[in-house]
Amino acid sequence: MGTERARVGIEPQRAVEAPAPPLTRRLAQSQSVRELVKGLWANNPIFRMLLGLCPTLGATNMAVNGFTMGISTTFVVVASSITVSLIRRLVPSEVRIPTYMIIIAAYVTVVDLFLRAFVPELSKALGPFIPLIVTNCFVLGRAEAFASQNRPWLSAMDALGVGLGFTASLTSLGIIRELLGFGSVFGVQLLGDWWEPWVIMILPGGAFLALGLFIGLIRYFSPGGTLGGA
Repeated sequence: MGTERARVGIEPQRAVEAPAPPLTRRLAQSQSVRELVKGLWANNPIFRMLLGLCPTLGATNMAVNGFTMGISTTFVVVASSITVSLIRRLVPSEVRIPTYMIIIAAYVTVVDLFLRAFVPELSKALGPFIPLIVTNCFVLGRAEAFASQNRPWLSAMDALGVGLGFTASLTSLGIIRELLGFGSVFGVQLLGDWWEPWVIMILPGGAFLALGLFIGLIRYFSPGGTLGGA
């Protein structure tokens, strides 16, 4: 009798389900999001890897020029990475680099023709820097090092992160140089007649000064005081 009462009094333990992790944590654990964020900071082509310095020094005398150059390069690197990922099993290893270069050149031609047709002033201001995207080492580097070994979606996120990091870098340099050199940002005058423009900031020497300042700040705030964060 006592045993039956004891059995009745004991309720079977139910398995407690763990609550689902919040959306922010799930996104942080996603490989595609990690690749995207990595391109913004750890793999930033300018401030971290010091790549693509030709347009960095030559196309950032104004913020709009840097932004346009960055967006154009972002389109090229994303489109070429997706294409390379889609055909990665079809291209023989012996001719992969020339194939990637042809793909990149095709998308650069699309961007160049688009700018000439719709924003001819910007196209003229950027001059040869748009066609020179073909020779930008980090565009080819993402195709060779990442897109040729990964799925299209992951390759697109990696390229998008690197492209956005490149755009943010060029735009930041353009803002500083335009503000000090012209007293304006994106063509909007911010400093009055009292401001004496720094002519050097709109020259290539000003690009070196601004780039060195940004690299120094990033080095200072990076873990361990190194660009790689080690």
